[in-house]
Amino acid sequence: MKLNEIRDNEGAHKKRMRVGRGPGSGKGKTAGRGVKGQKSRSGVAIGGFEGGQMPLYMRMPKRGFNNPNALKLAEVNLWRLQDAIDGGKLDIKSEINGEALVAAGVIRRVKDGVRLLGTGEIKGKLNLVVWSATSGALKAIEAAGGSVVQQRIEAEAKAAARVEKRNAAKGKAPAPKAPRGDANKVSARTTRTAAKK
Repeated sequence: MKLNEIRDNEGAHKKRMRVGRGPGSGKGKTAGRGVKGQKSRSGVAIGGFEGGQMPLYMRMPKRGFNNPNALKLAEVNLWRLQDAIDGGKLDIKSEINGEALVAAGVIRRVKDGVRLLGTGEIKGKLNLVVWSATSGALKAIEAAGGSVVQQRIEAEAKAAARVEKRNAAKGKAPAPKAPRGDANKVSARTTRTAAKK
């Protein structure tokens, strides 16, 4: 076989329909568009158009926000880990990370990372490397004598160091850190009371 003899299998490539080629083409006159009306022409707007009335999708209230940059994490509960250990699929002596969980069949794929959830009970001593973990899961693992390395904390520290380095190069002073938790929340009532005094 030569390069000029290579071709697709029969039926693998379908030719596009060429319209407006006369009645002998099989798609003559209306070219497969039917007869008259908006749908027989280009620029159809029937789906979202309500005759000039405010469309339904614009009348409905809008709530929430979908972050396009949000990480997609594979969630794992403690009971799933325990089931895999009991079934002999996970080796508790070695470090357990996303690849080990995929190999054991605990999760299908790692995605952007693994998030450890605290539902269930763990009996063995585990050394886990995950993207993040809930406080309940951390307490349960540490109570069993294990440890959890959270990659999220390391990534955030590196990102903060990069920002500080960039600001230092530009001669900017580091921004003051706001207190976290309830200390950062000031209610409207507290603000009004302070204003009256």
